[in-house]
Amino acid sequence: MNEPSTIPENKPPPPGKGEVRSLITKLLEVKEMHKVAEALAKGQSATVDGCWGSSASLVVAACASRIKHNILIVLSHPSDLEFWTSEIDTFSGLETKIFPADDDFEGKFSNKSEAACARLRLALSLNIPTKPSIVLASIPSLLQPLPSKEQLAKSSLTLKNGTTIPPEDLIKWLVKHGYDPTEAVVQPGQFCKRGGIVDIYSPGSELPLRLEFFGDEIESLRNFAPETQRSLDVVQSSEIMAMTFEEKGTMPNGHLVDYLGTATVILVEPEEITDQGKHYLDRMGNIRGLFTMQGAFKILSSKPSLLVAAMPRHSAEISYSIKAESVERFTGEVLKVKTELDHAASNDDVVLVCATEAEAHRLHEVLATSQVAEQGRLSLDVGLIRKGFRLVGVKKDSHILVLGAQTLFRRDEVVRPHASARKLESRAIDSFLDLSPSDLVVHISHGIARYLGMELLEKKKNPTSDSTNPANMVVEEHLVLEFRDKVKVYVPVSKIDLVQKYVGGGKQEPELSKFGGTGWNSRKSKVQAAVIDLACEMIQMQAVRESQTGNAFPPDTEWQKEFEAAFPYQETPDQLASLTEIKADLERAKPMDRLICGDVGYGKTELAIRATFKSIDNGKQVAVLVPTTILAEQHLRTFTQRITGYPFVVECLSRFRSPSEQRDIIARLGTGSVDIVIGTHRLLSEDVKFKDLGLVIIDEEQRFGVEHKEKLKRLREKIDILTMTATPIPRTLHLSLLGIKDISNLETPPVDRHAIETRIIRWDPELVRHGILREMNREGQVYFVHNRVHDIHKVADKLKKLVPEASFAIVHGQMKEAELEENMVKFLTRNADVLIATTIIESGLDIPNANTIFIDEADIYGLADLHQLRGRVGRQQRRAYAYMLLPTDRVLSPDSGRRLKAIEEFTELGSGFKIALRDLEIRGAGNILGTQQSGHIASVGYEMYCQLLENAVREMKNQPLRTPLEVNIDLEWPAFLPRDYVTGQKNRIEVYRRLARIRQLEKLTDFRTELKDRFGKIPAVSEWLVRLAEVRILAAKWQISQIHIERPAAGIVGPIDLVFTYRNAKRAQTVANKSKGRLRVVDSENIYCRLRPNEDKPEKLYKLLHEHLQS
Repeated sequence: MNEPSTIPENKPPPPGKGEVRSLITKLLEVKEMHKVAEALAKGQSATVDGCWGSSASLVVAACASRIKHNILIVLSHPSDLEFWTSEIDTFSGLETKIFPADDDFEGKFSNKSEAACARLRLALSLNIPTKPSIVLASIPSLLQPLPSKEQLAKSSLTLKNGTTIPPEDLIKWLVKHGYDPTEAVVQPGQFCKRGGIVDIYSPGSELPLRLEFFGDEIESLRNFAPETQRSLDVVQSSEIMAMTFEEKGTMPNGHLVDYLGTATVILVEPEEITDQGKHYLDRMGNIRGLFTMQGAFKILSSKPSLLVAAMPRHSAEISYSIKAESVERFTGEVLKVKTELDHAASNDDVVLVCATEAEAHRLHEVLATSQVAEQGRLSLDVGLIRKGFRLVGVKKDSHILVLGAQTLFRRDEVVRPHASARKLESRAIDSFLDLSPSDLVVHISHGIARYLGMELLEKKKNPTSDSTNPANMVVEEHLVLEFRDKVKVYVPVSKIDLVQKYVGGGKQEPELSKFGGTGWNSRKSKVQAAVIDLACEMIQMQAVRESQTGNAFPPDTEWQKEFEAAFPYQETPDQLASLTEIKADLERAKPMDRLICGDVGYGKTELAIRATFKSIDNGKQVAVLVPTTILAEQHLRTFTQRITGYPFVVECLSRFRSPSEQRDIIARLGTGSVDIVIGTHRLLSEDVKFKDLGLVIIDEEQRFGVEHKEKLKRLREKIDILTMTATPIPRTLHLSLLGIKDISNLETPPVDRHAIETRIIRWDPELVRHGILREMNREGQVYFVHNRVHDIHKVADKLKKLVPEASFAIVHGQMKEAELEENMVKFLTRNADVLIATTIIESGLDIPNANTIFIDEADIYGLADLHQLRGRVGRQQRRAYAYMLLPTDRVLSPDSGRRLKAIEEFTELGSGFKIALRDLEIRGAGNILGTQQSGHIASVGYEMYCQLLENAVREMKNQPLRTPLEVNIDLEWPAFLPRDYVTGQKNRIEVYRRLARIRQLEKLTDFRTELKDRFGKIPAVSEWLVRLAEVRILAAKWQISQIHIERPAAGIVGPIDLVFTYRNAKRAQTVANKSKGRLRVVDSENIYCRLRPNEDKPEKLYKLLHEHLQS
C-alpha cells in the first residue's frame, strides 16, 4: 500500500527552457537544410529524406518558418491532421488551418454539410496576401472539388447597408439558390423572414446575417449568434453565396490550389499519398465530380513543392538527407523509466515534451535522479510529439533525443482540442417548446387536458358595453384546452405559466380531467401523501449517514494538483462544480453518497478518476464496480493510462482473468499491494477482502440485481460511495431533490463536440455499404449492433459480402472469454474496421475512433437503449452517424414509431434530458426515486410531481413552501404578438412563456431589446404585452394579486375605480401612504383608486400604475 504523498511545498520552477523551439534554429544551421529553406522561400522546389518519426513535422516547421507566402501541406491520412497541427505548433508556434474532406460527398455538390461550408470558408480566407496561411489537407480532401472562383462570382449576391432590394426579390433569390425557409436560422443554407427582418446563413460565413429593412432599403446588417438568436456586431456589407452550384449538368471543377495564389505545396510521403488516394477512389466507386489522382497531382505540381520522405529519394532539385533515427520502445513502468531513459539516451541530450505543464512538473520529480537530469542533459517542454526520434549531426558533441512523454509510459497520445472560435451558449431545455396540437397538458388548477392550439379572441373592454362596436373590443391570444366531455377552456397567454406539458410515463394515456370537478384535487392529494413518505424516507437515510463517522481526507496534495492539471482536455463548468462537491464530501468526516448524472460522453469517468486519486493518494484502496466485463476492461485501460507515472497499482477482476490470476489479485487486495481494483459483481463476493477500502465507485447501479443492491446499501452506511449514471436527470427533478440527495448534474457538452446525425431507414444494402465505406475513408471504425446471438454470424456473412474491403470482428456475451477478449482487442487496436456486437457494448464503451453505428432491428429497442447505444459514437471532434435500421418486411407498431421519431428528433447535444422526459418509462425518475413513484408521476404529470416533491422536502426541512404569487391583471389593453411579427407557433409560445417567467425589471429590459433585435420594431400591441409584464412584476413586489377596473352598471353614469387586491396588509398600507391620497385601503383585501376623467385610457392608466407601483 502506498503511503500518502508528501511533496515539499517549494515546487521546482516551471520546467522547460524552450529547447523544443530551438530545434528549428539548430536544424537550419546545417548548411544543406539552410539551402533547402532558402530555395523554398524563393519559390523553388526541394526534397528532404531520412525523416523518421516526428522529424518530418520538424523539417516542415523549419521550412515554414522561412516561407512568407501560403503553404499547403498534403498528408496521406486524415487521422494525422490534428497531430500535425499540434506538432507544428510545438516546434515553431506557427498556426495552421485544416482543410477537411466532406464525408457526405456523394457526387452531387452542395454546401449544405458542415464540412462543405468549412471547406468553402477556408478557401475564401486564403486571398489575404499580408497574412499567409499554412493549410493541412489529407489527399481525400484534395480529390473533392470546390466551386471555381468564376462559379462563386456568378452565384453570389452582395448586400450593403443602404442598398435597395425588395425583400420578396431577396427571398426568391435565396429559394432559387438552394436555401430553405425556417422559423429560426441555426445552420448554413437557412433563411427566415419576420416582418421587416430577414435572417440568412450563408455557407461562406462564420455567422448568420440579420438584415433589417425600411421598406425596400436595407437599414442595417448585423451578425448574430445562432444559439441565442441575439445580434453580435454591425457590418457594412456581406456576400451571400449559393448553396448549390450545378448548372446544366456541370459539376463544380474548382480546386483548393486555385485559391492559394503564390504558394508552396509540401507533399509528405508522396508514394503513401498516391496509395491512399487510390484506395479512397476505389472505395468511392464510380462517383462523378472527383478528381483523378493524375489530375490532382497535375494541379498540385503547378506550384513549387517540397517532397518529404523517410526513404532516400533521387531528386534533381536541391535536396538534403536529414539524419534522424527511430527510438527504442519503453516498457511503460514508472519504476523502470529512469533506467530506460538513461539507456536510450546514452550520451545524447534529451528534449522531453509533455502534454501539460503539470505533467512536466511531475516528470521533473520522477526523473530528477536520472543520469540525464543530473548531468544537465534533460530539458522538459510542453506540447505534443507523437513519435520520438534521434537527431544526429545537428550538434557537434552529441545527438539530440526528442521524445513525447506518452512514449515513456506507452500511453495513447491525445491531441488537446483547440478552443472554439466562439463560445456556444447552451439554452435550458424546455419541453413546452415541443408542444403540438393534440398533445396532453396539465393545468395547475384544473388537471389534465388536450391542447388544441392558439386562438386570438376578442373580449369586451367593459362587461356592460356594446359588443357590436369594434371600439369596445380588445384582442388577446389564448391557449385552447379541451377537458373531459369536450369542455373547451381558453387560457390567456399572460397565464401560460399555469399550463405544463404532460409528461407521464404510464403505459396508457391518462383520461382527461373533468373541468370544475373534485377529481384533480384528490389525485394531487394522493400524490402529495406519497411524496411526503418518499421525502421522509430519504431524509431518514440521510440522517443515518450523517450520524456515522467516515474518512475525512485532507485538502489536495501537490500530486493531486499535478495529476488534475495533466488532464489533456478543458473541463466543462459542470465538471468543475461537481468536482468541488465531490472533494467537499471526501473532506468531511461523514460517508459520501453522491450520484453523478450526465449524458453519454459528458465526462463522468474523469470525475471518478480524480476522486479515486484523492483516495489512493491518502493511503486508501478504491473499488470500481461496473455492470459488464467489457466495461471493466475499458475502465482498466482508462484508469491505467491516466494514473501512469504515479506509483499506484491498478488491477481488474473479471471473467477475462483466469482463476489463478483472480486468486492472486484478491490476495494482493488483502495485503494492500493493489490500490485500485475494477470489476463486475465479482467484487461483491464473500472472498474479496480489502486491507483498507476507502471509496467505492459504482457505474450504472440500476443494472445490478436486487441482491447486489442490498450489499451496496449496507456499504453506503460506512464507506464513501460515488455512483455514476448516464441517465440524465432533468433539472426540475434535480432541484426538487436538493437537500435530501447529493446529486451532481453534468449538463454541458465537452468543447467542440458535435451532435450525432441520426437516420431511420429500412434495410438498404447500398446505404449500409456507403456508411461503412465513408467511415473507412476517414480512417474511422464502425459498430454494427445486432442483438440476436443465434443468427449474428449470418448477419456478419451478409456484411462481409456487402463490404469485402472491410475487416470484421464479432462480440457477444455467450462467447468464450479468450475469444471475446481477442476480438475486442482486435477492434481496439484498429485491426478490425467493423465490430458486429450485441448490446454488450451498450454500457460506457468509449472508442473515440468509432464514429458510425448501425442498430439493426431498431424498432425492438426502448428509447433509453437507443440513446445509450447511439452514445457509443460522437466522442471525437468529427461528425458521428447513427443509423436505425428497420426490417423491410415488418410493420412498425405505433409505440416503436413514436420511440424512433423521438430518437431522430432529439439529436442535439444533451438530448438525453429531453429523452428522459419523453421516455415511456420515465427512466430518470424510476432509477432515482424507485419504480413505485412512476405511477404517481403518470397520475399528475412530471412537472406537477416535481413541484409537489419540492414542497414536501421544504416542509420536512421547515423551509417556506415555494408558492409563486400569481398576479391576475384584467385591464383593457390590446396585448399580443401579431402572427406576422413573431411567425410560427413554436416561436410565439417561446416568447410568451419566457415573458411570463420574467421576475425582474432588468431582465424585462433585456427581453425588450432581444424582441426588437430578433423580430424588428415592436408593434404597439406587443409593446402593451411587455407593459403588462412590467405591471405584473411591480405588483408582485407589493404582494398585489389582482388588478382590475370597476365600472358602474350599464346605462349608469358614475365614477370608475382601479381596484388592487392585496395579500400583505403592511405593504398595502405603505403603497397607499406614498400615493398622496390617490390610493385607499378600503378593507382587508382591496385598495381603491378613483380614476380621473380619461385616466382609464391605456396610456394614462399605464403611467398611473407605473407611478404608484414603482418601489
